[in-house]
Amino acid sequence: MFMRKLNKRVVCNDGFSFSCQANENAYCLPREDNQTHYTHVEVGYPSRQESLILEYKDSDIAEDTKSVYGYVPSEIVHIMITKHGGIKSGEVPRGVPVFGYTHNKKE
Repeated sequence: MFMRKLNKRVVCNDGFSFSCQANENAYCLPREDNQTHYTHVEVGYPSRQESLILEYKDSDIAEDTKSVYGYVPSEIVHIMITKHGGIKSGEVPRGVPVFGYTHNKKE
């Protein structure tokens, strides 16, 4: 059985954190594995409510910190990372603009 390696959880410099995924099973575009660029990605389980992604929330029932946010434009993820002081650790899918290339998913 093939086990997909997920991106490491992003932790920003102000302590805000979230999961950011893009693969054939995630809510992303393109919805394929190992693409060189993703225009939209799946954000999940933010450490606290984030107004930039609320409109993409998958469920009105679940708490904001226990929800998945589908098809979030990569540019919004970049703005969110910038708002929270940049990436301290973790990784984002290729195509998400970050400060240099230090935190993009590696092959």
